[in-house]
Amino acid sequence: MALGDAYATLASLKSYMGVTTASDDTELQDALDSVSREIERHCNRQFNKTTTAYARVFIPDMCGWAAVDDLHTTTDLVVETDANADGTYGTTWAAADYQLEPLNGIVDGQTGWPFYKIRSIKAKRFPVTGQEATLRVTAQWGWDAVPEPVRQACLILASETYNLRQAPFGVAGSDDFGVIRVRDNKMAAAKLARYCRYRILVG
Repeated sequence: MALGDAYATLASLKSYMGVTTASDDTELQDALDSVSREIERHCNRQFNKTTTAYARVFIPDMCGWAAVDDLHTTTDLVVETDANADGTYGTTWAAADYQLEPLNGIVDGQTGWPFYKIRSIKAKRFPVTGQEATLRVTAQWGWDAVPEPVRQACLILASETYNLRQAPFGVAGSDDFGVIRVRDNKMAAAKLARYCRYRILVG
């Protein structure tokens, strides 16, 4: 799935809800799209992926390692730093200069995680100014595959969003599919808890 896609398909939502007609497909898809963006806001990360590398810049807060957005492959990966904080990324790091983490893409015994930390393992250091984006990373961003708990949370929240919109005393007639929040649904929040991260400084 590409960045911006919903984290569950329309077909899977209809199966989950027992819907057999196509009359409400547009509203169901709207619910999927809306809660997918809400999941991203709740977790501070995106779970789809790009297959073309492009650059993003970051503000390191430590010289020995830097938090970056999730990246799912080392293909086309380029790490550059701006030593003078002048907007010129003149230092390109060799693969031997850094280590991507989590190691082996494993967190708490679960495989399939992307890399989200770059650690310096030799002489190079990340320039830290506290304000300037001195790190530029070119990568294929996102997760290789949407984690199953994220997909399940998307179905739970999309179903609830759709049903509330149909309720006579809920938000019936409203076009606001942002009413449902992840924190309001304990089951969805529990499924997403391990995937939440702090906001990182990205440009």
